[in-house]
Amino acid sequence: MSKGTTSFGKRHSKSHGVCRRCNKTSMHKQKKTCASCGYPAAKIRNHEWAQKAKRRKTTGTGRMRYLKTVARKAKNGFQTGGPTKKAATA
Repeated sequence: MSKGTTSFGKRHSKSHGVCRRCNKTSMHKQKKTCASCGYPAAKIRNHEWAQKAKRRKTTGTGRMRYLKTVARKAKNGFQTGGPTKKAATA
């Protein structure tokens, strides 16, 4: 059996499908584990030897729907929108 053209003709089965967490085609069908994010593990897969991959996936690379407002709220002491102390006594 040669390693070239004749072997490539046998490549018609897919070992990976779409992952429901990261939406990449990295979910191994037999292992039932995502090669990219590690699903169904609770923690997102990341390694110290993959600095570039960490940079692509880390906090701040997405929309940050909740986290981007936290700094502003913290600056004001997490006000709840109720009446102020001064208005309550008057």
